[in-house]
Amino acid sequence: MSPSAIPAAGTPARWRRLLAPGLAAGLCLAILLGLGVWQLARKGEKEALIARIIERSRAEPPAAPPPFAAWNPPADEFRRVRASGVFRHDKETLVHGLAPGEPGRALQGFYVLTPLQRADGTTILVNRGFVPTELRNPRDRAAGQVAGETAVTGMLRGSEARTLFVPESDPARDTWFTRDIPAIGAARGLSGLAPYLIEADATPNPGGWPRGGQLRVDLPNNHLQYAFTWFGIAGCLIAVFGAFAWRRLQEPETGP
Repeated sequence: MSPSAIPAAGTPARWRRLLAPGLAAGLCLAILLGLGVWQLARKGEKEALIARIIERSRAEPPAAPPPFAAWNPPADEFRRVRASGVFRHDKETLVHGLAPGEPGRALQGFYVLTPLQRADGTTILVNRGFVPTELRNPRDRAAGQVAGETAVTGMLRGSEARTLFVPESDPARDTWFTRDIPAIGAARGLSGLAPYLIEADATPNPGGWPRGGQLRVDLPNNHLQYAFTWFGIAGCLIAVFGAFAWRRLQEPETGP
Protein backbone atom coordinates (compact mmCIF):
# COMPACT_ATOMS: atom_id res chain seq x y z
CA MET A 1 0.00 0.00 0.00
CA SER A 2 1.35 3.39 -0.97
CA PRO A 3 1.49 6.28 1.54
CA SER A 4 -1.32 7.99 -0.29
CA ALA A 5 -3.55 4.94 0.36
CA ILE A 6 -3.04 4.96 4.19
CA PRO A 7 -6.18 6.37 5.85
CA ALA A 8 -5.59 9.55 7.80
CA ALA A 9 -6.32 9.81 11.50
CA GLY A 10 -10.01 10.26 12.13
CA THR A 11 -11.15 8.34 9.02
CA PRO A 12 -13.91 5.71 9.42
CA ALA A 13 -11.33 2.90 9.18
CA ARG A 14 -9.56 4.14 12.27
CA TRP A 15 -12.74 4.81 14.21
CA ARG A 16 -13.91 1.24 13.58
CA ARG A 17 -10.94 0.03 15.64
CA LEU A 18 -12.45 1.78 18.66
CA LEU A 19 -15.88 0.19 18.31
CA ALA A 20 -15.37 -2.85 20.57
CA PRO A 21 -13.34 -1.04 23.29
CA GLY A 22 -15.79 1.86 23.13
CA LEU A 23 -18.79 -0.39 23.71
CA ALA A 24 -17.05 -2.08 26.66
CA ALA A 25 -16.06 1.29 28.14
CA GLY A 26 -19.57 2.65 27.62
CA LEU A 27 -21.11 -0.33 29.42
CA CYS A 28 -18.70 0.07 32.36
CA LEU A 29 -19.41 3.81 32.46
CA ALA A 30 -23.15 3.22 32.58
CA ILE A 31 -22.72 0.77 35.48
CA LEU A 32 -20.48 3.16 37.43
CA LEU A 33 -22.84 6.10 36.94
CA GLY A 34 -25.78 3.89 37.91
CA LEU A 35 -24.02 2.87 41.13
CA GLY A 36 -23.32 6.53 41.93
CA VAL A 37 -26.94 7.53 41.39
CA TRP A 38 -28.10 4.54 43.48
CA GLN A 39 -25.86 5.61 46.37
CA LEU A 40 -27.36 9.11 46.26
CA ALA A 41 -30.82 7.57 46.49
CA ARG A 42 -29.68 5.36 49.39
CA LYS A 43 -28.32 8.49 51.11
CA GLY A 44 -31.78 10.04 51.09
CA GLU A 45 -33.37 6.83 52.38
CA LYS A 46 -30.80 6.51 55.19
CA GLU A 47 -31.30 10.14 56.24
CA ALA A 48 -35.05 9.55 56.46
CA LEU A 49 -34.50 6.35 58.47
CA ILE A 50 -32.14 8.09 60.90
CA ALA A 51 -34.64 10.92 61.38
CA ARG A 52 -37.43 8.40 62.16
CA ILE A 53 -35.22 6.48 64.60
CA ILE A 54 -34.16 9.60 66.47
CA GLU A 55 -37.77 10.80 66.64
CA ARG A 56 -38.92 7.45 68.05
CA SER A 57 -36.03 7.19 70.51
CA ARG A 58 -36.87 10.58 72.06
CA ALA A 59 -40.62 10.13 72.34
CA GLU A 60 -42.17 11.33 75.58
CA PRO A 61 -43.77 9.81 77.49
CA PRO A 62 -42.53 6.29 76.73
CA ALA A 63 -45.21 4.01 75.32
CA ALA A 64 -46.24 0.58 76.57
CA PRO A 65 -44.66 -2.34 74.69
CA PRO A 66 -46.91 -3.46 71.81
CA PRO A 67 -48.94 -6.67 72.02
CA PHE A 68 -46.78 -9.58 70.92
CA ALA A 69 -49.02 -10.46 67.97
CA ALA A 70 -48.95 -6.86 66.75
CA TRP A 71 -45.13 -6.62 66.66
CA ASN A 72 -44.15 -4.95 63.39
CA PRO A 73 -40.36 -4.37 63.23
CA PRO A 74 -40.36 -1.64 60.52
CA ALA A 75 -42.87 0.42 62.49
CA ASP A 76 -41.95 -0.56 66.07
CA GLU A 77 -38.17 -0.95 66.23
CA PHE A 78 -36.37 1.84 68.10
CA ARG A 79 -39.64 2.95 69.67
CA ARG A 80 -39.15 4.19 73.23
CA VAL A 81 -41.14 2.11 75.73
CA ARG A 82 -41.51 1.52 79.44
CA ALA A 83 -42.29 -1.85 81.03
CA SER A 84 -42.65 -3.07 84.61
CA GLY A 85 -42.06 -6.46 86.16
CA VAL A 86 -39.64 -8.58 88.15
CA PHE A 87 -36.21 -9.51 86.81
CA ARG A 88 -35.44 -13.23 86.60
CA HIS A 89 -31.72 -12.91 87.34
CA ASP A 90 -31.41 -16.70 87.59
CA LYS A 91 -32.08 -16.87 83.84
CA GLU A 92 -29.85 -14.03 82.62
CA THR A 93 -27.82 -14.56 79.45
CA LEU A 94 -24.42 -13.06 78.66
CA VAL A 95 -23.82 -12.12 75.02
CA HIS A 96 -20.25 -11.38 73.92
CA GLY A 97 -19.77 -7.77 72.86
CA LEU A 98 -17.71 -4.59 72.86
CA ALA A 99 -18.40 -1.21 74.39
CA PRO A 100 -16.64 2.17 74.07
CA GLY A 101 -13.77 2.60 76.52
CA GLU A 102 -10.90 5.03 76.52
CA PRO A 103 -10.41 7.04 73.31
CA GLY A 104 -9.33 4.66 70.55
CA ARG A 105 -10.05 1.56 72.64
CA ALA A 106 -12.99 -0.77 73.12
CA LEU A 107 -13.83 -2.76 76.22
CA GLN A 108 -14.38 -6.50 75.84
CA GLY A 109 -17.17 -8.00 77.84
CA PHE A 110 -20.79 -9.01 77.71
CA TYR A 111 -24.28 -7.63 77.31
CA VAL A 112 -26.56 -8.81 80.11
CA LEU A 113 -29.93 -10.02 78.85
CA THR A 114 -32.37 -10.62 81.71
CA PRO A 115 -36.01 -11.76 81.45
CA LEU A 116 -38.50 -9.27 82.88
CA GLN A 117 -41.53 -11.20 84.09
CA ARG A 118 -44.67 -9.07 84.00
CA ALA A 119 -47.80 -9.27 86.12
CA ASP A 120 -49.78 -10.88 83.28
CA GLY A 121 -47.31 -13.79 83.12
CA THR A 122 -45.61 -12.70 79.90
CA THR A 123 -41.88 -12.10 79.67
CA ILE A 124 -39.75 -9.55 77.83
CA LEU A 125 -36.00 -9.91 77.48
CA VAL A 126 -34.18 -6.76 78.60
CA ASN A 127 -30.66 -5.93 77.49
CA ARG A 128 -29.71 -4.25 80.76
CA GLY A 129 -26.36 -3.10 79.39
CA PHE A 130 -22.67 -3.93 79.27
CA VAL A 131 -20.36 -5.49 81.86
CA PRO A 132 -16.59 -5.96 81.38
CA THR A 133 -15.22 -9.49 81.32
CA GLU A 134 -14.08 -9.35 84.95
CA LEU A 135 -17.70 -8.79 86.04
CA ARG A 136 -19.28 -11.64 84.15
CA ASN A 137 -20.09 -13.42 87.41
CA PRO A 138 -23.28 -11.94 88.94
CA ARG A 139 -21.76 -12.24 92.43
CA ASP A 140 -19.19 -9.59 91.43
CA ARG A 141 -21.96 -7.11 90.64
CA ALA A 142 -24.50 -8.13 93.23
CA ALA A 143 -25.68 -4.55 93.80
CA GLY A 144 -26.98 -4.45 90.25
CA GLN A 145 -29.15 -7.55 90.65
CA VAL A 146 -32.29 -5.51 91.34
CA ALA A 147 -34.95 -7.41 93.30
CA GLY A 148 -38.71 -6.93 93.39
CA GLU A 149 -40.97 -4.90 91.11
CA THR A 150 -39.02 -2.56 88.85
CA ALA A 151 -39.58 -0.45 85.76
CA VAL A 152 -37.39 -0.37 82.65
CA THR A 153 -37.25 2.32 80.00
CA GLY A 154 -35.56 1.71 76.69
CA MET A 155 -35.97 1.03 72.98
CA LEU A 156 -37.52 -1.92 71.22
CA ARG A 157 -35.32 -4.14 69.09
CA GLY A 158 -35.86 -7.39 67.25
CA SER A 159 -33.51 -10.36 67.20
CA GLU A 160 -29.96 -9.56 66.14
CA ALA A 161 -28.98 -11.13 62.81
CA ARG A 162 -25.61 -12.87 62.73
CA THR A 163 -23.22 -11.32 60.20
CA LEU A 164 -20.47 -13.03 58.24
CA PHE A 165 -17.67 -12.33 60.72
CA VAL A 166 -19.64 -13.10 63.91
CA PRO A 167 -19.22 -16.63 65.35
CA GLU A 168 -22.29 -18.80 65.69
CA SER A 169 -23.77 -19.05 69.16
CA ASP A 170 -23.56 -22.38 70.98
CA PRO A 171 -26.56 -22.74 73.34
CA ALA A 172 -25.30 -26.11 74.61
CA ARG A 173 -22.18 -24.40 75.98
CA ASP A 174 -24.07 -21.24 76.95
CA THR A 175 -21.92 -19.19 74.57
CA TRP A 176 -23.74 -16.38 72.82
CA PHE A 177 -22.58 -13.92 70.18
CA THR A 178 -25.92 -12.48 69.03
CA ARG A 179 -29.09 -11.40 70.78
CA ASP A 180 -31.15 -14.23 69.32
CA ILE A 181 -34.47 -13.94 71.17
CA PRO A 182 -36.10 -17.30 70.21
CA ALA A 183 -32.87 -19.27 70.82
CA ILE A 184 -32.24 -17.63 74.19
CA GLY A 185 -35.86 -18.15 75.19
CA ALA A 186 -35.66 -21.85 74.30
CA ALA A 187 -32.34 -22.30 76.12
CA ARG A 188 -33.72 -20.64 79.28
CA GLY A 189 -37.11 -22.35 79.16
CA LEU A 190 -39.00 -19.07 78.93
CA SER A 191 -42.69 -19.20 78.03
CA GLY A 192 -44.88 -16.33 76.90
CA LEU A 193 -41.78 -14.56 75.56
CA ALA A 194 -42.04 -11.36 73.53
CA PRO A 195 -40.71 -11.45 69.94
CA TYR A 196 -38.72 -8.32 70.75
CA LEU A 197 -36.43 -7.11 73.51
CA ILE A 198 -35.91 -3.80 75.28
CA GLU A 199 -32.53 -2.10 75.07
CA ALA A 200 -32.33 -0.35 78.45
CA ASP A 201 -31.47 3.34 78.45
CA ALA A 202 -28.62 4.93 80.38
CA THR A 203 -30.48 5.09 83.72
CA PRO A 204 -27.78 4.00 86.21
CA ASN A 205 -28.10 0.61 87.88
CA PRO A 206 -27.13 0.19 91.55
CA GLY A 207 -23.40 -0.36 91.75
CA GLY A 208 -22.94 1.05 88.23
CA TRP A 209 -23.26 -2.27 86.39
CA PRO A 210 -24.65 -3.31 83.96
CA ARG A 211 -24.16 -0.04 82.09
CA GLY A 212 -27.14 0.69 79.85
CA GLY A 213 -27.59 3.18 77.05
CA GLN A 214 -25.20 1.37 74.71
CA LEU A 215 -27.54 1.35 71.69
CA ARG A 216 -26.53 3.80 68.96
CA VAL A 217 -29.35 5.51 67.10
CA ASP A 218 -27.11 7.68 64.89
CA LEU A 219 -26.54 5.08 62.20
CA PRO A 220 -23.55 5.66 59.91
CA ASN A 221 -24.43 7.30 56.61
CA ASN A 222 -21.51 7.04 54.20
CA HIS A 223 -23.50 6.90 50.99
CA LEU A 224 -22.35 10.32 49.78
CA GLN A 225 -18.70 9.18 49.99
CA TYR A 226 -19.63 5.99 48.15
CA ALA A 227 -21.36 8.03 45.43
CA PHE A 228 -18.28 10.25 45.00
CA THR A 229 -16.16 7.10 44.77
CA TRP A 230 -18.24 5.63 41.93
CA PHE A 231 -18.42 8.96 40.09
CA GLY A 232 -14.65 9.38 40.55
CA ILE A 233 -13.98 5.95 39.04
CA ALA A 234 -16.30 6.88 36.16
CA GLY A 235 -14.27 10.06 35.58
CA CYS A 236 -11.03 8.05 35.59
CA LEU A 237 -12.53 5.63 33.07
CA ILE A 238 -13.41 8.52 30.76
CA ALA A 239 -9.89 9.94 31.02
CA VAL A 240 -8.20 6.57 30.45
CA PHE A 241 -10.39 5.71 27.50
CA GLY A 242 -9.86 9.17 26.01
CA ALA A 243 -6.07 8.72 26.18
CA PHE A 244 -6.38 5.21 24.74
CA ALA A 245 -8.59 6.39 21.87
CA TRP A 246 -6.27 9.29 21.02
CA ARG A 247 -3.23 6.97 20.84
CA ARG A 248 -5.17 4.41 18.83
CA LEU A 249 -6.20 7.02 16.30
CA GLN A 250 -2.56 8.09 15.85
CA GLU A 251 -1.28 4.59 15.11
CA PRO A 252 -0.45 3.94 11.43
CA GLU A 253 -2.51 1.43 9.53
CA THR A 254 -0.78 -1.88 8.87
CA GLY A 255 -0.99 -3.32 5.41
CA PRO A 256 0.45 -6.12 3.21
